[in-house]
Amino acid sequence: MSIRHALLALLTEGSKYGLQLRQEFEARTGEVWPLNVGQVYTTLQRLEREGHVESDEAGRDGAQRRFRITADGQRELDRWLRTPPGATPPPRDELVIKVQVAVRMPGVDVREILQVHRRRLVEEMQRYTHLKAEADPDDIALGLVVDAELFRLESVVRWLDAADARLRRLPATPAADAPSDRAKPAGTDATGSTPAREGARR
Repeated sequence: MSIRHALLALLTEGSKYGLQLRQEFEARTGEVWPLNVGQVYTTLQRLEREGHVESDEAGRDGAQRRFRITADGQRELDRWLRTPPGATPPPRDELVIKVQVAVRMPGVDVREILQVHRRRLVEEMQRYTHLKAEADPDDIALGLVVDAELFRLESVVRWLDAADARLRRLPATPAADAPSDRAKPAGTDATGSTPAREGARR
């Protein structure tokens, strides 16, 4: 999620204080993604250095300054809106990396790991479904966020199911063979000694 571009989008409505931007960001996203006010001011300072925003009173501290978007900021926002997120290369997905690592680790039940993550994702889906059921139907911001998260979680669950099916098709790894009795001479015990030799030693 791009905080900087979300702040730029809010500033297209007019100049605003940092605290106001934080409150409006959380309201517009259904309060699903809480935002630290320090992060807001740090982002605004960076945007100002880049020429994407400017403030009315540069001499005051961040809490008392009103920020507005510049022409360069508007162009940057338009570019971001039209750029597909993570088109190339594919974004690093922590869950995919975990499964790839687990497949190559000896003694790890990869399918059990898949099920652990699947159960957790289903619990999250149930939580969001409950949140959606209790939400005001007119709360568009929350509805968009919840729908997006439900679709995302569902896609991850489907990937886990596909990974499980792929692992089922793999040939079973043979266990290490124990030493064959046929390799021992006739009359030899587990240590390789014969009763006759033991008697001679006595």
